[in-house]
Amino acid sequence: MTIRMRVWRSERDAHSGAHFQVVSSDNETEIGNIMERIEGTEAKPADVIVRGNASGFLQEIVSGAHQLRADEPADVGGGDAAPGPYDYLLIGLGACTSMTVGLYARSKKWPLENISVSLSHSRIHAKDCAECETKDGMLDRIDVEIGLSGALTPDQRAKLMEIAAKCPVHRTLKSEINIRLRTAPSGSLREIAETKIQSKPPQTGK
Repeated sequence: MTIRMRVWRSERDAHSGAHFQVVSSDNETEIGNIMERIEGTEAKPADVIVRGNASGFLQEIVSGAHQLRADEPADVGGGDAAPGPYDYLLIGLGACTSMTVGLYARSKKWPLENISVSLSHSRIHAKDCAECETKDGMLDRIDVEIGLSGALTPDQRAKLMEIAAKCPVHRTLKSEINIRLRTAPSGSLREIAETKIQSKPPQTGK
């Protein structure tokens, strides 16, 4: 998987002709210490339970104390009642990126005011990706645009872009992932999920 990141330039930045790019840190120890703090703030992810009816795409999701839904768009046979699986993938990466950048800026007491992260997913031919090691077949690509508002210097913006690429979810997606599948025994998480879902209807925006 390849993840491309770029910073949105504000109107003021465009007028000044400033150009921002991700650069290597001159103080890797400092970044390492702050990243340890960022990772230390993350509680162990709650076990996620997904339950669906085989007659359609709509899924009920339990994640700790939270209840969600997932669906597919109407043009592929879904009801468009909730975000789709790849939407949740982008949501996770975008939220982690924004949280990580915000925490770093707060730790440095920089004048960052707001963070906007826009993401899109696509499939590309590996041969069309100059920076990718894989050259055969297809690859997943995620494009990420980050907007940073506030009276930041060009160096501060560049450093925040560097930190954005170090968020835990970003690093997970870029690393080797081991996914283990097995058949669930009877009387296990499936019954727990059914009880939780029936006890409290999921809240959605639709």
